[in-house]
Amino acid sequence: MNPFNPNRVTDSKNQVNIDDFLRLNRRHFFKKAAAGIGGMALSGLLGRSMAAQNPVPSGLASYAPKAKRVIYLFQSGGPAQQDLFDYKPLLNEKNGEQLPPEVRAGQRLTGMSSQQASIPLAGSHFKFSQHGQSGAWFSDLLPYHREIADDICIVKSMYTEAINHDPAITFFQTGSQIAGRPSIGSWISYGLGSLNDNLPSFIVLVSAGQGGQPLYSRLWGSGFLDSKYSGVQFRSGKDPVLYLSNPEGICRTSRRSTLDALKTLNQGQYERELDPEIESRIAQYEMAYRMQTSVPDATDLSQEPDSAFELYGEDSRKPGTFAANCLQARRLAERGVQFIQLYHQGWDQHGNLPKDIAAQAKETDQASAALVKDLKQRGLLEDTLVVWGGEFGRTSYSQGEMTKTRYGRDHHPRCFTMWMAGGGVKPGITFGQTDDYGYNIVDRHGIPISPDKHKVYPDAVHVHDFQATMLHLLGIDHTALNFKYQGRRFRLTDVHGHVVKDLLL
Repeated sequence: MNPFNPNRVTDSKNQVNIDDFLRLNRRHFFKKAAAGIGGMALSGLLGRSMAAQNPVPSGLASYAPKAKRVIYLFQSGGPAQQDLFDYKPLLNEKNGEQLPPEVRAGQRLTGMSSQQASIPLAGSHFKFSQHGQSGAWFSDLLPYHREIADDICIVKSMYTEAINHDPAITFFQTGSQIAGRPSIGSWISYGLGSLNDNLPSFIVLVSAGQGGQPLYSRLWGSGFLDSKYSGVQFRSGKDPVLYLSNPEGICRTSRRSTLDALKTLNQGQYERELDPEIESRIAQYEMAYRMQTSVPDATDLSQEPDSAFELYGEDSRKPGTFAANCLQARRLAERGVQFIQLYHQGWDQHGNLPKDIAAQAKETDQASAALVKDLKQRGLLEDTLVVWGGEFGRTSYSQGEMTKTRYGRDHHPRCFTMWMAGGGVKPGITFGQTDDYGYNIVDRHGIPISPDKHKVYPDAVHVHDFQATMLHLLGIDHTALNFKYQGRRFRLTDVHGHVVKDLLL
């Protein structure tokens, strides 16, 4: 049985609707289905890891995965590509001049800058240079990124639809601007199961003490999928997972006895109500019990040698920092966690960008590069996909007052930069380009284009294209990974998206 594609399950004698199976308890299921369902599918229905036998459920794909896991370094707020990766000398030459109307071409602006009497072009305050055999451009804000120039694939022609933070972040993480859909990590957990029975398959790390746009747990929620596919947030401090430790006076033996009693009660309730969430609750209690021993080991950075802290930077010794979370992500990847999501806020720089972006780069540059280096030297980069990027880009014109020492940039969804590394992605390439003002995507001949998700543009990468490509690298056909809810089959990429094969080895 394949839960992703067919509506019906067929044996040699009968056709049975899959919905009928969901109303059966396990005893009935074995009676009705044992003759016609393979052992692997049975183990999946019983909640055991499918990944141990087959990393990709039957029917999702006909090709082998290049990546076993993903580490997604999400830079919340929208990093300014013109000051980091997308070198635009003409923008510097035209500094202070008005954005040409033909370049803007009627594109909408946010309410924060649409009423400005003047929208002057803002060249970057930072110097750029080329590095590696690839000749990739980096600003002097990213000295450590220069060292991985030949390990990463830089995509300069990303584009999205949302122009404000909340819908834009939600779109990247769930495939919809409207909250309520499953997150990308939940879809992957649903599709691939787990490689480690003692840790969640989807773990979230949020940099502590960062200001900026708020982040909500729904960004790593399971939406209409079973709650067992939700991301589990690990926090810094004594208790990485809330309420995981035993209360004072409760020993492990007592906890085991309590869970056994709860399991008996829950199983009785399930026999009466046939609600699959009850079984998920039982599984989550059991996972939490196993995590009482696995989590302290996975999160104990004191086991790391001094050389690791030197690689990731001194901030990696401080729990909750982006650097510490990057080091933590490597430890989780080693332990079989399949989707590790890091969130780092603070990239929303509307005002004093030169000062603020320098601080952000200092917090993230070394650790981001160190993660790629660390995975590579441990032999993990080959099958680990690392992603770095935010929800949209920034404008080439200045928002608000512009002086010789400061400028700001507004939100810009029409072009921005992300990078990927490992996991079957071509290293040392730059894909896509923008016009001389850094305002629009151009094709490989330098002609401006206005891409949209309804058509395939070989030189541009829509959010759904990025999602489809990520799933492809994990061995999943994005059109097959779907779930029927309220009469419709939903998927991460909605009815859009194509795999960008030019990015793949």
